[in-house]
Amino acid sequence: MLTSTNFSGLLNQRFFQNLLPVPASNVLKLGQMTPDFELPDINNGKLVRLSNYRGDKPVILAFTRIFTEKQYCPFCFPHIKALNENWEKFADRNIELLMVASTDDRQSQIVVRDLGLKMPLLSDPGCQVFRAYQVGQALGAPLPAQFVLDADGKLLFKHLFSFIDHNASVDTLLKYVDR
Repeated sequence: MLTSTNFSGLLNQRFFQNLLPVPASNVLKLGQMTPDFELPDINNGKLVRLSNYRGDKPVILAFTRIFTEKQYCPFCFPHIKALNENWEKFADRNIELLMVASTDDRQSQIVVRDLGLKMPLLSDPGCQVFRAYQVGQALGAPLPAQFVLDADGKLLFKHLFSFIDHNASVDTLLKYVDR
């Protein structure tokens, strides 16, 4: 029996706004404060403001590439699963792990449910935060990136997508916080 992939929901306004390739151009320097933002946490329905963590705990921002609630980037899906499976390692070190996706609220709710996400999933369907962090875009969605911030909100590490090294590993992210 032949099966087909369901692409419903893929061709939306977000897809066409992110269709053309734009390379990552983030110029944030280590030790610099990163752009503040406020996005809804799909897990609990509350708004998350990045600056609220300053002076409290380190934060890892994991920008991920999800096309729709059922279509994931083949490079990002294993990364999302690895972050989720290791969420306790971050929580035990008092590190806030925030995943940012460009899916809308409805799509993001399905992602949270289907993957059993433990970490907050922040919904940025207009891609404003992705653009503020200059992570780039291609083929309908922003590119993935990871940023490690110290407890004061200063940049300790950044990883931008490349075909050679897609996403920073769990161990790499923890290493930069543990320094």
